[in-house]
Amino acid sequence: MARAQQGDRDAYAELLVLATGTIRRLVRSRWGDVAWVDDAVQETLMSIHKARHTFDPARPFVPWLYAIAGNRIIDVARRERRVGGREFGMDELPEPPGPAEPNAGLDVERIRAALSQLPERQRRVIEGLKFKDESVREVGARMQMSDSAVKVTAHRGYKTLRRLLGGDDSEH
Repeated sequence: MARAQQGDRDAYAELLVLATGTIRRLVRSRWGDVAWVDDAVQETLMSIHKARHTFDPARPFVPWLYAIAGNRIIDVARRERRVGGREFGMDELPEPPGPAEPNAGLDVERIRAALSQLPERQRRVIEGLKFKDESVREVGARMQMSDSAVKVTAHRGYKTLRRLLGGDDSEH
């Protein structure tokens, strides 16, 4: 590392090759044969590259390397644990359900009846947002309302629809 700090590219390349094997063995000795070995190696090598100016040639290299590697390995292990807790590999996914029938499980007539009971302004805002797939800005421009007024009107309409359709409205 001291030679690499002085600009010796060959020494730096050799150092990285040796460090790669050392890091790989360190991961496997602590964590076993995990799928993220290469990620830990790569992140450690990047950290070594970024921190190479901090190495003191008067001190031993291996403890410096192990300190950086230990921290990066823990970081990668934590990330893998977080990701693994909420993501699945393609071989673990269930078969997707067949094509669903449009409006399956919805009582469209009941929804239309409830919608017709809304004040005209609320009904027009909800129809624009939900049935015509217009943005808040587009509905506001069409109805000459501010974006905030469209949002408030929609919220009040949704609240009334929940009440009319028998949904729980206590949280709103």
